[in-house]
Amino acid sequence: MSAGILGMGKFVPERVLTNFDLEKMMDTSDEWIRTRTGIEARHIADDTVDTSDMAFAAAQNAIKNAGLTIDDIDMILVATITPDQPFPSIACMLQDRLGARHIPAMDISAACSGFIYGVVTAKQFVDTKAYEHILVVGVEKLSKITDWKDRATAVLFGDGAAAAVVGPVSEGKGILSYELGADGSGGKSLYQEGSLIRMNGREVFKFAVRQMGESAVNVVEKAGLTKDDIDYLIPHQANIRIMEASRERLGIPEEKMIKTIQKYGNTSASSIPLALADSLENGLIKDGDVLVMVGFGGGLTWGALTIRWGR
Repeated sequence: MSAGILGMGKFVPERVLTNFDLEKMMDTSDEWIRTRTGIEARHIADDTVDTSDMAFAAAQNAIKNAGLTIDDIDMILVATITPDQPFPSIACMLQDRLGARHIPAMDISAACSGFIYGVVTAKQFVDTKAYEHILVVGVEKLSKITDWKDRATAVLFGDGAAAAVVGPVSEGKGILSYELGADGSGGKSLYQEGSLIRMNGREVFKFAVRQMGESAVNVVEKAGLTKDDIDYLIPHQANIRIMEASRERLGIPEEKMIKTIQKYGNTSASSIPLALADSLENGLIKDGDVLVMVGFGGGLTWGALTIRWGR
């Protein structure tokens, strides 16, 4: 047995903020946003919905889709940089709200790489048989730390949550390889100042294009696979140009890259799992498919993995 994903769940807020809505709020245009980022709309949570609420909804769906109950969950990991408050953690709030036993629960702060960090962390516990089923949630309410007067960043971000249950799967299935990394010297390129996001777009772009492509290639090689073995690439949905650069570096055709940025924007830690959950809902991903997930984020951090889908 190896560690894989047994079930996925997602949640996005009802309110949709389109590029045309943003045109009324700031000096920008739908054409400018679409051509530079690939984003057409994003979901925004109102004041009655916080990070923990979205995490709870996604977690319930994931547990149900895995065919399990909360009593089967042995650990909770939540990847987020926008918790309701500094502490208690979203994971602890989620443990209580789900009615879980006194299982370990903690948050992971790796920004947009957070879900990959969470899944790889969960894999270690499953592989060593310390725990059997681990709930991993990627969730963000980026709208509450977005500077809506900064048109360079305000057009990028959205809110949402997606969750996975990581547990044992049959031989040949599950996580085949992974890579995690960080470069703290790049922290000044993407950070939170006071209560708002600040970004040096040029530096982040250069880092992301290089690192996403490199990490994707690395995990494919570590898994003993080639580009022809890859069924789908699921990159962090940050910017269509960055996503395309990583696809080209991997050498796979456009139809093999999963893209949800147009309707969700950049949702940080929930970006990759949202794209995965969407693809499963649409019947795109089939049993036995080989997926490459890769992301980068503030820190600066990065992470990638290959997984053969199925139980």
